Amino acid sequence: MLKTIDRPESALVIIPHPDDGEGGCGGTIAKWISEGTKVYYILCTDGSRGTSDLNMSPDRLAEIRRGEQESAAQTLGVSEVVYLAHPDGELEDSREFRGELVRGIRRFHPDIVLTTEPYRFGGHQHRDHRITGQVALDACFPYARDPFHFAEHLGDGLLPHKVGTILFWGSAEPEVFVDITQTIEQKIEALRKHDSQVGDGRAGRFFNQRAQQLGEMAGVLYAEGFRRIDFRR
Repeated sequence: MLKTIDRPESALVIIPHPDDGEGGCGGTIAKWISEGTKVYYILCTDGSRGTSDLNMSPDRLAEIRRGEQESAAQTLGVSEVVYLAHPDGELEDSREFRGELVRGIRRFHPDIVLTTEPYRFGGHQHRDHRITGQVALDACFPYARDPFHFAEHLGDGLLPHKVGTILFWGSAEPEVFVDITQTIEQKIEALRKHDSQVGDGRAGRFFNQRAQQLGEMAGVLYAEGFRRIDFRR
């Protein structure tokens, strides 16, 4: 039986690298946007080291990947992308990074935050993914909620905001699912915009197969799955 989640009025996707958002929740985002949800992205790193090409420079790759992310976000209908541009591979659980995410939450007022699972024990995971998921969780609760965490935001007119739910993609044991049968092609199209990463088509096939696997778990053709945490209001 499909255990799903109600469509939010607003959602914020907190993404370690360009292409992670589309891979993790692109079908869900496309579905929700088509139904009226406002969706915003915070992209945490510049993706400048995601290549094996010794002839590519980090600065050039960062420029390419920013353009790819713009195109992918437009394909899905994302309202805005915030680029934090931390160096790829160098995210830290720091006050600076946490404050940037709190600022985004207070600015966009999301009902739901989506990000990468920080606690995946069954296989390898990029360190930036672990850091992003953990810091996003802390930013939602309690930091964005309580006015005297990052009180400097008050001077910028940013009031505290209570996030209702955080959804982690990439969990080994997803709890809730979104049926993306109608938006799987849009998800794959958005992924193809990241040509520097998935230009050979293999990644597209991987995400299609993964959506089929999650669909089998949910009782639909294609799905995305998430671990869910609800916060006290």
